Amino acid sequence: MNQGRGTGEAGRVLLGATIVACLTLPSSPVPLPAQRPTYQQQMQENQQRLEGIRRERSEVEQELARLRTQAHSLSDEIANIESQKQSTNRIVNELDRQIAGLGGQIDQITVDLLIAQDALLEKRAVLERRLVDIYKRGALYSWQVLLAAESFGDLLSRYKYLYLVTQQDRLLANDMDKLRRRVERQRQLLVDARETLGRRRRERTDELGRYLTLEHERETNLRETRRNARQAEQRLTRLDKDEKSLNDRIEALERARRAAESRGVTAAAGTITTADLGSLDWPVEGGGSIIYPFGTTTGPNNTRIPRHGIGIKAAVGTPVRAVAAGTVSLAGPLGLYLTSVLIDHGGGYYTFYAYLNDATVRPGDRVIRGQVIGHVGGESSDEGPHLHFEIRGQGGIALDPGNWLRAPRPRR
Repeated sequence: MNQGRGTGEAGRVLLGATIVACLTLPSSPVPLPAQRPTYQQQMQENQQRLEGIRRERSEVEQELARLRTQAHSLSDEIANIESQKQSTNRIVNELDRQIAGLGGQIDQITVDLLIAQDALLEKRAVLERRLVDIYKRGALYSWQVLLAAESFGDLLSRYKYLYLVTQQDRLLANDMDKLRRRVERQRQLLVDARETLGRRRRERTDELGRYLTLEHERETNLRETRRNARQAEQRLTRLDKDEKSLNDRIEALERARRAAESRGVTAAAGTITTADLGSLDWPVEGGGSIIYPFGTTTGPNNTRIPRHGIGIKAAVGTPVRAVAAGTVSLAGPLGLYLTSVLIDHGGGYYTFYAYLNDATVRPGDRVIRGQVIGHVGGESSDEGPHLHFEIRGQGGIALDPGNWLRAPRPRR
């Protein structure tokens, strides 16, 4: 009975020692700050953003190279250079953003490295105390603990104590190994981030130089454009005059039509009505591609040209056909519009065909739908060979031909 009480007391003493040992050694690995595996991802995303903007700029540069192999206006070149400037500016802004972000990342990596180094020093101090303790106890300490057991229960308690101490030592060694690897990773991240920062700064310097070169090129083209400005203004003045001449002719036809209606004269039904929306045949075979749309467009030397019709690209000599039956009101030269044909379709609707090489009809001729009225010309125009086509409604109002011609509309 006394022996049992003594054994129990010894067991409690040993358990107390075990608890003390567990408190003096880390019971589990100290949780490390969450790693941010996003650094490499951020670098990859940053690089992808830069490459995306540079691809866009490369496409604009290739477009400029193609532009310079064909006839073009300086305004087209200036617009292209402006696009390159915008892309370069976006690259500089992106580099500034990345440089600022890298500065913050370097600061954070430095802080993480210091934290990891401090944690490693702390673990190393604990390990040194453990090694001193193990050295003092000697190599036979484990056997001494086990052989000093007074009972089988005491033996199990002692064995558990030794096992826990061994586990804690193993965890301590593992923690130190993880911390050493973490310190190495943080140091490498710091080196990589500083190299990337230096590279981004060099790229920014190069991009700024490129931007200045583009600005110089743009200014050179602008000076050339200004030298041609007077010629462009004269051309616009002539176009306005030709447009007024056409409008006056249509207004005269409209006055005659309204006067006839006021006198009660029954006019023949118009060959173009709103029922023809989206169903008229194209005036040239296959439609061709639209080189300028309806509405105000940018012309040579950044001039703004009001387009009351559309430009349809076609080879010189391509037959031009009437989109509906009507009476020819004009067939001949009309200033910068070159040879032109105006057809009155009745009901206040008119079609106008310009930049013709020739006209095969005369004023007063009655034409049917699909009849050839001339052939495509316009070689001397800024747009090259093409047909300028307009549809006018009552009152001479210009209508978008794209809404009236048969679908599908040709793509530019």
